[in-house]
Parts: sequence; structure tokens; C-alpha cells
Amino acid sequence: MKYGKIIGTLIGAIIFKLPGAILGLIVGHLFDIAYGKNFSNKGGFAAFFSNAQSLQQKAVFFHALFSALGHICKADGKVTPEEIAVASALMDNMNLTGAVRKEAQQAFRDGKARDFPLAQMLSDFRRHCHGRRDIIQVFLEILISAACADGRISNAELLVLEKVASSLGFSRKDLHFLITAYEAQQRFRHGKGRSHSSQQGRTSSAYSSGQSLQDAYKILAVAEGEDDKAIKRAYKKQMSAHHPDKLSAKGLPEQALELAKTKTQDIQAAYELIKKTRGF
Repeated sequence: MKYGKIIGTLIGAIIFKLPGAILGLIVGHLFDIAYGKNFSNKGGFAAFFSNAQSLQQKAVFFHALFSALGHICKADGKVTPEEIAVASALMDNMNLTGAVRKEAQQAFRDGKARDFPLAQMLSDFRRHCHGRRDIIQVFLEILISAACADGRISNAELLVLEKVASSLGFSRKDLHFLITAYEAQQRFRHGKGRSHSSQQGRTSSAYSSGQSLQDAYKILAVAEGEDDKAIKRAYKKQMSAHHPDKLSAKGLPEQALELAKTKTQDIQAAYELIKKTRGF
């Protein structure tokens, strides 16, 4: 119903009689048109509210991300210069500058506090994401990539990562699967052998084609013994879960999409290797 015409006509008639009613009808009609456009998701107020919501989503995402990272880095009692460099590099990779970068740096410092309310912060973040598992998984994968950046995850850091995962609705098994997949992704991309256990930090001397194929299956999250149909389903599932356009539409800040883009490239490359090996 076009309430603008009705309200405009009534107010105009009360104040200015018939001329006012006519004027009110015209003004109300224009209001109805403007109202429809402004909330049509094409501009006006709709665009304003959308931008405001987007800004809030980014603020919540980055505060949660860098405060959690600060807490992980502080887990073993001391934040090393290398860990600070990892956080700074992550900000660089996400093109965080100006006020947003300062807020990220402050969040990192806040997270280092021993009494930082990690569980409450993550609970709020999960609620803000409306439980979207794909967005939350990317969040967790970014933390894993940052924690692995120096080549190892200490036992203390792993314990905090497990707390983070649990607060976000991921099991301990889920977390270790994501860590294993990330390590496989790194080996596959760089062609370097790294041991399964990040905590021990061992490296193997060579990276064979057989190891590359094993890692390709890990990236797709499928067993080597599965049939071709299962491989194709796993590929589609992984691509869908990390598709940048889908994640962006669901609220993942564009600055955080780089990991998803890299992940999809690795998924595609892993799938192509398996296809070539199997001949389908």
C-alpha cells in the first residue's frame, strides 16, 4: 500500500484544505516512489544500510581474527618477533591500511592479555556470522595458516587452536584435518616435503610424485581408494566451500578472500593431477 499518498493528503487537507490535500497527494506520491527505490537494494537507503552492515562485518571479522591470533602467539608465554612479523605479513596480504590496520594491531595486542575473554569473543563472532560454517571455516583456516607460517605449531599454540575450533563448533578431529590439509596444500604448492607433525618441524629431503598425489587426495579430503564419482563429488564440494564469490556474498570481507582464491587454485590443481593419474 502507498501510505505516502494517504498521509500526505490527510495532512495537507487538515492544514490547507483542498489545495493542501492536492499538494499532499503529490508530495506523498513522490515519497512513495523514492521509498520504493531506496529500499529496492539498488541504491539510496538500502545501499547505505548495506554498506554500514558490511563495515560492521569487516570490523567484527578482523577484531576476532587478530585478537585470536594474538592469543595463539602468546600461548607459549612469549610473542616472538617472528610471530609479530607473521601478523604484520597477514595484514599486508589483506591490504589492511590506515585506521583498519591500527584496529587490527590493537586487537592483536588485546588478544595477548592472559585474561582475554577468548571464548566469549568467539561466541559473539560465531553468532554474528549466523553460524555460517563456510565463513567460520575460512576464519579458522586463516588462523592455521598464520600459526604454521614459522614452520611449526607448538603444543601450547595447538591447545589454543583447539579451544578456538571448539568455540566455533569444530571438533578436535575437524581441526587436525584442516591442519593436515593445509600442510598438504603447502607441500603440493611448493613441491617441498614437510612432515605430518607441524609441532616437530621435521622436513623430508625430497618430494616425490607419489607424495604429490597423496597430498592431492588430502586437499580434496577424499581417500585414495574412492571411486571416480566420489572424487568428482569431493572436488565439487571443496570448490563450493571455498568459492570466493559465494563467500563474498555470505559476508566474508574481500580482504580475507585471498586465502579462498589460493585454496581453489590448489583444489583445481590437485583435481587435475588425480584426473591425469586416473585417466578420467
